[in-house]
Parts: sequence; C-alpha cells; structure tokens
Amino acid sequence: MSARVIVVGAGIGGLSAAIRLASRGYRVTVVEKLDRPGGKMGEVRADGFRWDTGPSVITMRHVYEGLFAEAGRDLDDYLDLVPLQPITRYFWRDGATIDAVADEATMCENIRRAFGPRDVDGYRRFMRYAKRLYDVVSGPFLYRQKPTLRDLASLPLADVFKIDALRTMHQAISAHFKDPHLVQLFDRFATYNGSSPYRAPATLNVIAYVEMAQGAWYPRGGIFQLARAWERLATELGVEIRYNSPAQEICIASGRACGVRLTSGEVIHADAVVCNVDYTWARETLIVDGTRPRAGNGKLEPSCSGFVLLLGVRGVHDPLAHHNIFFTQDYQREFDDIFVRRIAPRDPTLYVCITSKTDPDHAPPGCENWFVLINAPYLSEAYDWQIEAERYAQHIKGLLVANIGRVCPLENATSLVQVERRLTPWDLQATYGGHRGAIYGFSSNTRMAAFMRPGNRDGEIGRLYFASGSAHPGGGVPLVTLSGIAAAKCVEEDLR
Repeated sequence: MSARVIVVGAGIGGLSAAIRLASRGYRVTVVEKLDRPGGKMGEVRADGFRWDTGPSVITMRHVYEGLFAEAGRDLDDYLDLVPLQPITRYFWRDGATIDAVADEATMCENIRRAFGPRDVDGYRRFMRYAKRLYDVVSGPFLYRQKPTLRDLASLPLADVFKIDALRTMHQAISAHFKDPHLVQLFDRFATYNGSSPYRAPATLNVIAYVEMAQGAWYPRGGIFQLARAWERLATELGVEIRYNSPAQEICIASGRACGVRLTSGEVIHADAVVCNVDYTWARETLIVDGTRPRAGNGKLEPSCSGFVLLLGVRGVHDPLAHHNIFFTQDYQREFDDIFVRRIAPRDPTLYVCITSKTDPDHAPPGCENWFVLINAPYLSEAYDWQIEAERYAQHIKGLLVANIGRVCPLENATSLVQVERRLTPWDLQATYGGHRGAIYGFSSNTRMAAFMRPGNRDGEIGRLYFASGSAHPGGGVPLVTLSGIAAAKCVEEDLR
C-alpha cells in the first residue's frame, strides 16, 4: 500500500505539495481550517462587487505549467491567464507617470517619453544585470531545496560575485539609473517579498527581471481562480481535502511526525506531514513535542504586513489601469516607519488594483472595485491597530481622493465609496496564522536571509516538512508553489 501524507493547510504551497505527491501515487489528505482553498488567496463579494483579498499579480507562469505537466495536465485547461499590458501604471505627485510593460523596446520608449533619453541605456544595462542574477540564483536557490553555505562555496567564484549580496537593492538600482523616479520604481520590487530596498541585498533585483522580462498575468475571473484550479486538479488526482478541519497538533512519536490531531479530537495517522502554515506559528502552536523549545526562528525579522481596503466605488476612471501605484514623496521614510519605528506610514505609497478593468462583472455597471494595499509594519507594541484602524482607514481614503484626483476627476468625492471592507494586520494574523500579521513570513532584510530561512525538511523532527512563504524559497505565489514542490520532493526522498 502506498504511503500516506497529511498536508496541514490548503494554501497554494500545501496544494502544490499535495498535487505532486498524489501524481506519484501517494495517498494525500489535506486538512484546512477555512471553508475554502487558497489561504491568503481568497475573495470577498458584497453588493455586486467582487475583490481578491490576497495576491494580485501572477508571475513565473512556467512554474505552474511545470507543476501541472508533472501531473499530466495542461494549465490552460484549468485557467485562462491573461497577459497584463501594462503590468502596472505608476504615478508621482509631480505629474510624472509611466506604464511598466514586459517588452524591452516598448519600455525603453516609455522611459524616453516620461523621463528623457538618459536612462534608456541604464534600463537595458539593469535588465542584463538582473538576468545575470536570475541565471545564477535560479538553479541553486529557487528550484531546489534550501541551499547551504557549502552550496554557495561550491559555486564558481565569478558566480558568487554576480549574486551581488554586498550591496543593497537601492544601491545597485541607483548605480543604473539617474532619474529618481526610476530608482523608486525599481526599489518597489523589494515589497514583493515584504522587505526594504534600503536593507535587502541587491540579489533581490532578480524580482524585477522576473516581472519585467518574463511578464505578468491575471487569471480571468480573479486571482482566486488559481486556488480553485489547484483544488480541482488535486481532487482529480485523488487528494482528499477536508475543509473546516483545523489542526490542533502535529503528532510526534520516536522523533518522527506520525499524524495530525484535529481540534475535533480526531487523529489522522500518516507516514509524513507537510505543514503549509506559517513556520513560527507552527513551531509555537502545532508542535508540542517536549524535546525542543516551542519557538520560531528568532534570528529573522518578520516581513511587512499590510492594511487593505476593499472599496466599491462609483464611477469609471479611465486614467487608471488594472494595477496602479501612487508613490510617496519620501520612500525611505516609509520603510523607516515600517521597519524601524514600526508604525503605519502617514504618507504611504498607495497600491490600487482594479480587476473590473479586466473583468467588468466584478463591479456593477458604472462602478469599479478598488483593492487598496498599504504596506504596514508587522504587529508590535509600537502601533495598536485595534485603536487606530478606523482613523487610519479615513486617512487613507483621503489620500486616495487626493492622489487619484490629480489624474482624473472624481465626481462628488464624499460619496465615492459605496461599499467598504478592510483587513488589518490583526486580521491577517487571526485568520491565516501569520506570525505578527506578516504577509510573506520573513523579510529579506539581511544579506544572509536566504540561508537563514527555514528549509523544507525539518532539521530535528523526522518526516516533517514545510511548504509556505515562511519556508524556502520565500513568499509570493510562484515561490510558495516552488516551496510545495520542494517539500514534496523531500517526502519522496525520505519515503523511498
């Protein structure tokens, strides 16, 4: 009889692990406390409006195609992925604006029109530099289990220098661009894994290459359709998914994970357990083995969290695109607020995603659905969201009206918002178990973060594996998918 594996959590990492294992003949059961798949990748519907609540852009399409191909399926049979052009529309308060596109010639022309010719060659050089980063780190770091310092030592010396870990992202970007608008634009990619461009190693400039060279997509119907596609494939492969079934404890016997106890008291026995929940939360709540301390990885700083407004608004605003960024004037202060002072920024960058631009039925006629994300500090005593959330929401809506009003007229701004929902860092922690409300697990705000991040195989408890944004290789939909695949590969190696 084939081995049985329990997966705790039906997020993208957990379902990716389940799909790979089931396609190789393992008996897989997924237990999930929510009533749906996807984890943070959820959706909200209200009064004719629909919003995605988590990720809002899909990159590295080949990762998902590879997962489905390994299971003998074609991704296109499960999802209609629409390429986004422009990927993002950027706005500055001095009136500058630019469309970021996944075509070098068009992007160069957009830079020339927006900021003049002096940074066109800089963009070309930056993209060549970012591609070198991708070529060096993708094999040893992204598409395999957690690398070790020995792995780094085994790289050719020239490749070690190409990793560019001694500079920060901001320093490397500033060396390629003269115009501060473009420096700020490319600094923003640090937020894709919840970090600061002024502290994260320049290695993370690989993120810009992934989006700007390989492209970005949107699943027709919303990002949540990705979770439904994973659920459908897993079910077709025989995976049992049990919703409304929160895990209480990962059972351990003789130093090995041997099953999961649910809050109902039921125990499901297994030959291995894959944990698709936040690493720190799992260590502190699910693993009650008395042989080691119940603690997370205290050496790594949590990633930033987020403050989210889901707004149903009146009017169709043609100058806005599917993805929009309204930059603050003082980017470094914003990140200092988040990671140093640990307070909600008073003048934050505003990210506005409007899926009704691509899927008109996500809002009633003559209306739009605005998903507004503000990067926020992880939970600490420095800022009390329970007290401040309402005031901060009003403040952000005021900033929205001021910023968007500069690029398009807003008729009767006082009645612009028809429907409002919000998510605070407290909600992210309570709903998804994210330690301190961190969206991406751990930040990459140190040079050694890639090596300190928890691996996919537990180092002390046998047959326990991690597949999440807080484990290797990190946060974001493609990396979480790769985390699930890596965890499944560890299971396969250990259960042969």
